[in-house]
Amino acid sequence: MKNIASHHTTTELRHFYRLAPGDLEGALQSPPSNVDRERLVAALRRYHQSLGTLSETLESQLQKLAHPNSRVVVAGQQAGLLLGPAFTVHKAVDAILLARQLDREDQPVLPIFWVASQDHDSQEVASTFLLDFQENLVHLGLPLPQGVPVYRIPLKEEWVNHVVGALQNMDAPFKDQAVDLVQQSARGNYADWFSGMAQRLLGEHGLIAFDPMFPDLAALFSPAIERELQKPLASPHRIEDAAAELIALGFEPQLRRQAGATNLFLEGNDGHRRLLRYDGSHFHADRLYTLRELQDLLKHDPSRITPAAGLRPIVQDTVLPTIVNVLGPGELAYATQLGKVYDLHGVSQPLLWKRLSVTYIEPPVQRMLEKYGITAQDFQKDPEGITERLLLQESGIQQNFREKLGELELLFEQLAETSLELDPNLAGSVHRSRQRVVGHVQRLERKLARHMMQTENAREGQFARLHRHLLPAGIPQERALSYFTYLAKYGDFPLKQLLSLTAGAQSRLNL
Repeated sequence: MKNIASHHTTTELRHFYRLAPGDLEGALQSPPSNVDRERLVAALRRYHQSLGTLSETLESQLQKLAHPNSRVVVAGQQAGLLLGPAFTVHKAVDAILLARQLDREDQPVLPIFWVASQDHDSQEVASTFLLDFQENLVHLGLPLPQGVPVYRIPLKEEWVNHVVGALQNMDAPFKDQAVDLVQQSARGNYADWFSGMAQRLLGEHGLIAFDPMFPDLAALFSPAIERELQKPLASPHRIEDAAAELIALGFEPQLRRQAGATNLFLEGNDGHRRLLRYDGSHFHADRLYTLRELQDLLKHDPSRITPAAGLRPIVQDTVLPTIVNVLGPGELAYATQLGKVYDLHGVSQPLLWKRLSVTYIEPPVQRMLEKYGITAQDFQKDPEGITERLLLQESGIQQNFREKLGELELLFEQLAETSLELDPNLAGSVHRSRQRVVGHVQRLERKLARHMMQTENAREGQFARLHRHLLPAGIPQERALSYFTYLAKYGDFPLKQLLSLTAGAQSRLNL
């Protein structure tokens, strides 16, 4: 089936979106949002006071957000260790770039970063990778408890010390700057730690971190959650309808909803977060619940009932005056199914914007890419094939094999001519013999290439360096390495480079 994210701009998917891909002017002309800006700004101010990040710049941004015609560009991500993979920072920067581009005096546009602290899959946020100038690839991880929202995980001093120790062990000239960011932000819970780092890194460039689990902010979502509880299967049915339509068009839907599954999670008395199910009369999670019980729970602690992926953007946009959502490929795919869910809640679907994507090219890597005439993208797409080809080419074996194959081809041409003169029926036998011999030679060449690649990897050669930089642990760079890798090695330079890009660029940055 076809991939939705790669076909986002095609006309066959156009009717799934309120706005055409890339229609920033249309986003600016979105209908005015009736969100309670005064209450929103007050809650955000208290949130950043708790983080210790209420700077003059942020206060100025909050005052702009209070403007009755303000709009926001939203990016978001899970609260990953050391800001998670580098693409987390790229998303946030993209929101900043778009907000700058769209901002007007009579209609301020602010960048918001949604911290997905409701997420309970802590394995996804408990580890990251760092790479220093000695080519040491460090997998850094923490023993986070499973099944509970990361907002509920108190930050432990030993975790902070472990991370600080890993940064201090890096061969990186700006590691003290990275350590300061970690230590200054070390307060509250695990999500607060993430938010503090994000805000301190990007707040002076206009970013506003937003945590939906912070009590004053969580209370803003109660009306949307209440609507969902009243008709708990309406939005899942609309998601399934969109899935069926996508399948009919030949696309693989990202979201599916099984019978009885709602778009809500409930945090039980044991602290674990579970999907709510509905049988027509009762809700099911850790036990049976009536509608009245859930309504009472929502009233007294709204942070315990939270949206699933199929509802989160809609709930977000009932509280924020969103005109653009900055999304990664997976998020873009599931957002395609949510147009009718927006309609259900009476909210205008914002523009869906494919996030900024960046690959960092450090000087040794740049020299290697230039030497062999390849791009980082080429290598990431087919690392084994390119490595094998270049090893054979560099050793001279490839040229030797090409010459010998040429000689064999000439020999078989001569044999074919002779055979045809003697007996035309022998042509097929000659052709089959040629295929077998050439195939054996080509297989031998591939075996030699694999052997050379094993030897190359064993001695940690130059192609292993390309792997470590561009595909660390076999994962594309921006999805594996923490941005702290580049902060510790190059200081403020990478961020300045990021902020000079065009919003939504698919780019490479030479460091």
